[in-house]
Amino acid sequence: MKQAACIVIFFLSFIFHLSAQNERVSKKPLRVAVIGLVHAHVHWILGRENRGDIEIVGIAEPNRDLATAYSKQHGYSMDIVYRTMEEMIEKTKPEAVLAFNNIFDHLKVVEYCAPRGIHVMVEKPLAVSLEHADKMLALAKKYNIQLLTNYETTWYGSNEKAFQLVDNENMIGDIRKIVFHTGHPGPIEIGCNPEFLEWLTDPVLNGGGALTDFGCYGANLATWLLKGEHPQTVTAITQQMKPQLYPKVEDEATIILTYKRAQVIIQASWNWPYSRKDMEVYGVKGFVFCKDGTNMLLRKDEKSPVETVVAPGLPLDRNDPFVYFANVIRGNIQMKTYDLSAPANNEIMMMILEAAKASANSGKTIVWDQFYRSK
Repeated sequence: MKQAACIVIFFLSFIFHLSAQNERVSKKPLRVAVIGLVHAHVHWILGRENRGDIEIVGIAEPNRDLATAYSKQHGYSMDIVYRTMEEMIEKTKPEAVLAFNNIFDHLKVVEYCAPRGIHVMVEKPLAVSLEHADKMLALAKKYNIQLLTNYETTWYGSNEKAFQLVDNENMIGDIRKIVFHTGHPGPIEIGCNPEFLEWLTDPVLNGGGALTDFGCYGANLATWLLKGEHPQTVTAITQQMKPQLYPKVEDEATIILTYKRAQVIIQASWNWPYSRKDMEVYGVKGFVFCKDGTNMLLRKDEKSPVETVVAPGLPLDRNDPFVYFANVIRGNIQMKTYDLSAPANNEIMMMILEAAKASANSGKTIVWDQFYRSK
């Protein structure tokens, strides 16, 4: 009996030790590297509080003055800064990279990282063109890496709440129209730094101007809300209202998407009098307005009053892009096919932008099936 009891105690002790060891491994910080500092959104990761879930092991940035300025601002050591992506990755061996370079170079990041099994998150949009996007997605699939796209609006509690009201609770009925207002007074007007402006206002490095910069938000959110449905037609109008400031790209864009039973209007602009990213969702019965990341208006039907709703924050395991990325890589979160960061969503988003550019250039409405059948 004593021998049997000892065996049981030993076995339970071993299981406890193994469980504790696995827990420590699962909580080990994700080793990430930052590629590029020229995207202003990089301050999001550099200025993020240390939650113990992410460890920045390297930064690739050839502009030493910029890297030095940000090291003074955020407190990282210049010892982890390398001039090239290749040297940095070979020296630091990250599990994943965060791309804060220009959009054109997203493809180069995936081309280098995917064969090495390194996961990638890029800032929106996924790529400068559908051609680049298709290559990136094919590489991610071939080498079985995660390839996520980060949008600020993904982490808005209001957008998540709107999805729940529409999808889970059927609060306003089937969607009939979605209207997006996205943008600001202009990147120069709001004081973007020169390193950011250099590529943001370049049609090659950014893939366009306001249409690319802010049109992607509505295309991404609409694809999510409509569960991956393709539009039937795409119509886009662009204008250059401030050629003296933005001589190479459009600063105003309106995109109209028609679906079988819904319409989406995306107003992307560098001419708003203030910064905004808001969304109006109209159903057959009522509407949901997401005024910002938290504040909402809800009207369930014609007879109901307009309710003011304050959306809760997202759960701690997915309340910012970096903890979400880490949890996806670790297998703690399984992305749904058309989730906001997911490849399938962002492929459709890129197809919408591609068709929108073709429409704006030709002055004609693009019929989806015809346009993509010809490609």
